[in-house]
Amino acid sequence: MIGIDLIKTSRMERLMERFGEKGLLKFLSPDELHLIKSHKTAAGFWAIKEAFSKALGTGIGSTCSFHDMRIYKTDKGASKPSLSREPWMSLRLIDV
Repeated sequence: MIGIDLIKTSRMERLMERFGEKGLLKFLSPDELHLIKSHKTAAGFWAIKEAFSKALGTGIGSTCSFHDMRIYKTDKGASKPSLSREPWMSLRLIDV
């Protein structure tokens, strides 16, 4: 499956101005928070998680929440998502 998501970076900029780290922690882990360099990076992480959940066929919800997904950086600096064990098992995934 393929997932896609778009977000206006200005929307994320407003969220960060209004709520700061507290707002970002609604969809990021503390480890992911350390990777955020600007509102554009935060918007990208939001879009990655939304697109990944759509590719799984669930969207964001009880089966797969924002915190069930983690984004990490590869050795070359590319953002890459991973999924926690619980949704992995409930979706009976073989490979992502």
